[in-house]
Amino acid sequence: MDGAPYLRKIDLTVYKKYPELMKSLENMFKFSVGEYFEREGYKGSDFVPTYEDKDGDWMLIGDVPWEMFVSSCKRLRIMKGSEVKGLGCGV
Repeated sequence: MDGAPYLRKIDLTVYKKYPELMKSLENMFKFSVGEYFEREGYKGSDFVPTYEDKDGDWMLIGDVPWEMFVSSCKRLRIMKGSEVKGLGCGV
């Protein structure tokens, strides 16, 4: 999954909050995100959903309030958990 560009556009305004987006991504790409913890990040999965913001920084999906995420997200990427060291909170 990681490294394979699917080049799909997702209209983030269709979703009202993170759980709806995560469920859609899980169904679309047939994987499980696990559970998000504010201090630890995502637990319970080998994959972690991330996004590139308008400044070019990669962040964990869920690290900022939903409205800020929708307005600043340029690109989504589902990364291997081992590759996200240093992103977000304690991952």
